[in-house]
Amino acid sequence: MAKKHESAPKRRKSDSAVERVPKALYEKELYRLQAELVRLQEWVRLEGARVVVVFEGRDAAGKGSAIKRVTQYLNPRVASIVALPTPSDREKTQWYFQRYVEQLPAAGEIRLFDRSWYNRAGVERVMGFCTPDEYRRFLHQTPIFERLLVEDGVILRKYWFSVSDAEQEARFQSRLRDPMRQWKLSPMDLESITRWEDYSRAKDEMLVHTDIPESPWYVVEGDDKRRARLNMIHHLLSTIPYFAATRPPLDLPHRPGPTGYERPPRELSHYVPDYAAELIAAQEA
Repeated sequence: MAKKHESAPKRRKSDSAVERVPKALYEKELYRLQAELVRLQEWVRLEGARVVVVFEGRDAAGKGSAIKRVTQYLNPRVASIVALPTPSDREKTQWYFQRYVEQLPAAGEIRLFDRSWYNRAGVERVMGFCTPDEYRRFLHQTPIFERLLVEDGVILRKYWFSVSDAEQEARFQSRLRDPMRQWKLSPMDLESITRWEDYSRAKDEMLVHTDIPESPWYVVEGDDKRRARLNMIHHLLSTIPYFAATRPPLDLPHRPGPTGYERPPRELSHYVPDYAAELIAAQEA
């Protein structure tokens, strides 16, 4: 039986009393946790484990930045991000979970879902992109689907990134002013402001049906991004029984002496212009 949740409180303002994690402390602890993630990755590779981490939550709640910190030092051949586009016409006719099944890890792999099958419980539900029957079928099948994954040995973790409406709006305003981050905003994202309570109700109903013992939801408070990243990564590491796997020692081989090879003349190759030299010369002028 899925456990029930109380209804979420009414729209909450950003809690200005939340103590921000100092930058120096954050960077030091983040680096330590990332070193542990590298050890986790090696354990996953050597033990043939399969790990799925689902990142869901409000727009601008910090999912993407958390994923970046998780993967920063990991081998992309082991730990990869799954961020699927809008389904194709063919995929729309398939079993809903089918295109996500294709992205699941094989032995020795980690898959980080930047949004997942839970699109149906969020944006599709609120924006009317699925029918009521499709939505009800999703709520019924998701616990079954996830139990099958866990029973087959997949390590499944699900994180919901929460953010207050005031903090979300502040982040949207910041993105609007920043030409380097404007791509992060879409008309669909801005709809989340006018449909805040609709998304809240959809999230509450999703948790009631899909927060099951085999794959519970873990809520990450996201008003302080540094705190959210540390909390999420620390929790992930604490819930997986990995150990420091021993890699075989590597020694650099002795470089053999020259055997008569001569490099072709430089003019035979196309070199990238030395733009950096131009910058240095301009600075010194």
